[in-house]
Amino acid sequence: MSSTIQQTWIVPRMKQLGTVMFIAQLIHQFVPKRKQLSTLTFIGQLIYQLVPSKIYIYLAMHARRISELTNPYVDISFDEIICTNYRINHAYAILEAYLNPISLKVANRIQGQLPNKDGKKLVISMDDDEEIMDEFRGMEIWWYSEKETTQDKYYSVRRQLRLKFHRQHREAIMSDYLDHVLTEGKENMRKSRQLRLYSNNPSNGRFSSSSKLWTNGTFDHPVTFDHLAMDPERKKEIVDDLITFRDGKEYYAKVGKPWKRGYLLYGPPGTGKSSMIASMANLLNYDVYDLELTAVEDNSELRRLLQETTDKCIIVIEDIDCSLNLTGKRKKKQEQSTDEDSSDDDQRASSKKKVTLSGLLNFIDGLWSACCKERIIVFTTNHVDKLDPALIRRGRMDKHIEMSYCCFEGFKTLAKNYLNLDSHDLFETIRSLICKVQMTPADVAEHLMPKSANKKSPGDCLNDLIEALEMKLKDMDKPKKNTGNSKGDTKETDDSEKDIGQSEAEAKETDDSMKDIGESKDETKETDDSTKDIEESKAETPAN
Repeated sequence: MSSTIQQTWIVPRMKQLGTVMFIAQLIHQFVPKRKQLSTLTFIGQLIYQLVPSKIYIYLAMHARRISELTNPYVDISFDEIICTNYRINHAYAILEAYLNPISLKVANRIQGQLPNKDGKKLVISMDDDEEIMDEFRGMEIWWYSEKETTQDKYYSVRRQLRLKFHRQHREAIMSDYLDHVLTEGKENMRKSRQLRLYSNNPSNGRFSSSSKLWTNGTFDHPVTFDHLAMDPERKKEIVDDLITFRDGKEYYAKVGKPWKRGYLLYGPPGTGKSSMIASMANLLNYDVYDLELTAVEDNSELRRLLQETTDKCIIVIEDIDCSLNLTGKRKKKQEQSTDEDSSDDDQRASSKKKVTLSGLLNFIDGLWSACCKERIIVFTTNHVDKLDPALIRRGRMDKHIEMSYCCFEGFKTLAKNYLNLDSHDLFETIRSLICKVQMTPADVAEHLMPKSANKKSPGDCLNDLIEALEMKLKDMDKPKKNTGNSKGDTKETDDSEKDIGQSEAEAKETDDSMKDIGESKDETKETDDSTKDIEESKAETPAN
């Protein structure tokens, strides 16, 4: 049938068909996309009326092949979300960053947005269903921004960027132009980069691979290392370590290690662990991922969360000793769980779907840990002695940083930040007190901060701090006095117990004496009875 159609109808009308296909290509090329559908529908209806039904069916069956033969252009699409596994396509953001400056110059419709409420500069980008033309080495390249509604229950809107070029430029586009786009796009992102703070979404029993794992917002924390109340030498050591890591790409490749580093921050509450993390992010210009382990369903989801992180980031797990069973008592707890006979199958199943120590260790330095570059992992804890040694050994937590109570050097930093003081007559008094008590930097900062109109002068703030330090010192002395009193009370108690013991001994002797007297009375009674019997015997003898 196909050969008959070709000989009797198609071959004689090749010129007319070529004209129709040429018109269709012109429409596809130059008519705006929002008007293409109506135009092509009109042409389709015209062909349907003029062409015999058998011929129309044949053309419809081979339309794609005919289009490929006659279309001289190549299309490359870049989806915002990869539909096969619902992962973010990082190339999409880079392409947007590349096209934004071009859109500002040539696009007919552009959209602007303010990244955050305190932002000072609008971000301009190409609007949806818009097209722009780019030039590269004399070649013309077209970019299209497309948006469509889908039936997908997880992502109802699908957005993509489409690149179109003539097939004769294929090699140059693939080898040179795309590299140029990625390089320029990354540079534009670096210039307009704003730090982001990510947090993982709770599982809620969902199928995690098809859901959005992270939510994010602008990270705009003003703290730097200059604000931290630490010894200057320790602070410099930490800063040098971070900068060495940031600039160590070639070194890590040379020694054959993934480009990552672990930091353990430990110390009492209020010693500045969270401020240290924010200072790291601002120093290195890294995004922060706040990972809440209790919201993670299992080890598989933990691995997917790791895959969704970007390069140049800090992954933070705060209060890790409270997040999971990560103490050194694993064997003991396993034995207890073995001995228990639980009849609740759901509880047993849910206990299996939890993040384990093994899963967390693989997260830190397993094979999947190499999926991102230039990444820092930070653990914080108030009780470092409770953590499993395997979790914090060198190689996983490479640097251990103790965040301790405020020292005099730390106080001087806070006085400079809060009161703009480099020296004061009261500094020596504070020096003598602060080394004797344990007060966190957060408490010191609270006393240095003016809280009312009556306390405006730096001297008032320093006197407030001195009073707090003296009160804390008195509180530390009270237990010692109580200890002395308790010793005296113990001595009195011992004397009382001794007297009671002596009284009990005397009472016992009295009881023994009374017992002896009773026994003597019994013996006397027995003697009287014997005497009475003898007298009765004598009286009976004369009678006989």
